Amino acid sequence: MQTGRDAITCLMQHKRADRVPLHDSPWGDTLKKWVAQGMPKNEKGEAVDSVEHFGFDMAGCGGWFDWHPKRGVNDIVEETSEWKVVRNGSGALLKWWKDKSGTPEHVGFHMDSREIWEKEYRPLLENTARDRVGDIKAAVENIAKWRAKGRWAFVGSTLIWENMRGSMGDYNMYMALAADPDWVHSYCRAYTNLYKECYKLLFDGGALPDGVWLYEDLGYKDKLFCSPKTLETLIFPYFKEMVDFFHSYGLPVVLHSCGFQEPMVPLAIQAGFDALNPMEVKAGNDIFKFAERHGDKLCFVGGLDARILESGDRSVIRKGVTDFVSGMKKRGARFVYGSDHSLSTNINYQDFLYSLEVYREQMRY
Repeated sequence: MQTGRDAITCLMQHKRADRVPLHDSPWGDTLKKWVAQGMPKNEKGEAVDSVEHFGFDMAGCGGWFDWHPKRGVNDIVEETSEWKVVRNGSGALLKWWKDKSGTPEHVGFHMDSREIWEKEYRPLLENTARDRVGDIKAAVENIAKWRAKGRWAFVGSTLIWENMRGSMGDYNMYMALAADPDWVHSYCRAYTNLYKECYKLLFDGGALPDGVWLYEDLGYKDKLFCSPKTLETLIFPYFKEMVDFFHSYGLPVVLHSCGFQEPMVPLAIQAGFDALNPMEVKAGNDIFKFAERHGDKLCFVGGLDARILESGDRSVIRKGVTDFVSGMKKRGARFVYGSDHSLSTNINYQDFLYSLEVYREQMRY
């Protein structure tokens, strides 16, 4: 049987693997819950490595650069026992839970005009790539470690969309998309240049992975955050530039986008993305439709409705996993088995183990 690395490499090269590979990502809070439910823990009392324990076939190995213009800034401006308000290196105030996972509440944003961006922040991004990349030697060793274990080793990061949200805030970003596209272009150009410089340093320094993930959440329930035309004009040209850059190193690229994806998929194909994740069902995506329409162009990573795992009902889990795997096989899809978002605290440890048993019964072609 092929290793996970071999199987996923086949899928990314438009070849049929001898089995369906596996990948998923439990929340940090989920792992804490699972330790209490019997998941093995390390000497620190934390959950053991998920890739090793569950047999996931993909392993993340870095790429999360310090992207804020002001590096290393994480100033706490307000704090209680439950949360803290932090000013980041882009001047944004975000409210974070202290003891549980979750996206931050947007409190305030200093970068609320193109003038502030151009004068105060953009110059801080120039000629700073080396200081942002971090420990290249550690990345080289991490990639080598996971390859030796037969895993598909990847690096990844956000890029422009998520960075804009974390810099300008939603309101300012959407107003810019509509009323000041030159600001958006200026932002996207600066960060595309920066990320190409960072990844070049990483790759040329020996940390060449098996592939790359880009994390850009472009949708919510039943809708994209903006029109496909806006994405095509202002965002995807920079995605394509990055994908072309990664392809020049022979690296396939996975686009992760939570929420509704359907109107965006043709743009992802045009930009040259090799795979799509996670096809969130509750947001309105139909993974089988994606496979039928775009299976000749894309590999799919994920797609199993996580609510099946959250049901706690073994009969529901067996049917859901079986229907998903058999349905994707029937459509000739190139896919990596996994959930359609991530593994929440609504999933019990033993139920997840059971779902993997069902998956492994059907993983061979």
